[in-house]
Amino acid sequence: MATPQQPKDHWSAEKYHSAASFVPKLTSTVLTYLAPQPQDKILDLGCGDGVLTAQIAAAVSSSDGGKVLGLDASPSFIDSAKRNHEGTTCSFHLQDCTRLEGCAELREGGWDKVFSNAALHWILRAPETRESVFRRVHEALEPGGKFVFEMGGAGNVAEVQAGFTAALVSKGGLTLREAREASPWFFPSTQWMSQMLGRVGFEVEVCELEYRPTECSPERADGSGGLGGWLRLMGAQFLEAVPEGRREEVLREVEGIVEGVVRREEDGSRWLGYVRLRAVARKK
Repeated sequence: MATPQQPKDHWSAEKYHSAASFVPKLTSTVLTYLAPQPQDKILDLGCGDGVLTAQIAAAVSSSDGGKVLGLDASPSFIDSAKRNHEGTTCSFHLQDCTRLEGCAELREGGWDKVFSNAALHWILRAPETRESVFRRVHEALEPGGKFVFEMGGAGNVAEVQAGFTAALVSKGGLTLREAREASPWFFPSTQWMSQMLGRVGFEVEVCELEYRPTECSPERADGSGGLGGWLRLMGAQFLEAVPEGRREEVLREVEGIVEGVVRREEDGSRWLGYVRLRAVARKK
């Protein structure tokens, strides 16, 4: 039997920093909701390169029984996180967070809080695995434990989704349905999220949307960063839907479409239409 092919790892700490270094910096509200305490055992789903995970771990104490574990599906991210941030209270494991039933650390339970920032819109992309993710999180928590997260909400980067969809049809030769299915993201409404959290047994304490236009990182001399760098990294799975020889043409088309929407005339800066969904849900 053939061995299943591992998904391509698009990520690296360096690429992420150049294209989206603002992500861990815009977390004051969700971290206030998390309110890490010295004794907390906290699980971080989709921890990325571990920068925010380490920040959370600084508030817990191993002598009080506290610990933080970061999980991510990217080998590059986990290697970087272990190299730069692993310590007494902070550790990292490679884990496909769409399939948490295979994660021993969740099966053992005993977690006070589960946290996620800017990751669930990737993790929840496939409809068939969404409910199981929430059920595994619920099972991992102690009674009274909390699931605290922020992710893209309904309407997030709508100009980018429309731009990629149009370019995949006009330059990539895809049908409209194929172009839509190439999206790597799921951006739910607060109603959808509240219903899902309640279905698996959570009591929803907070579920809110915030429209938060966010400036693209500056473009670097090597061409990374900027709007193009963001599109290339975050939209990598869109681009993989077309033959390699067409990808640069598609990318240029998307950038041209989006540029006209996100560029500010007064200074030439580019601002993406981020919409963030934040939630706090307690295990009854």
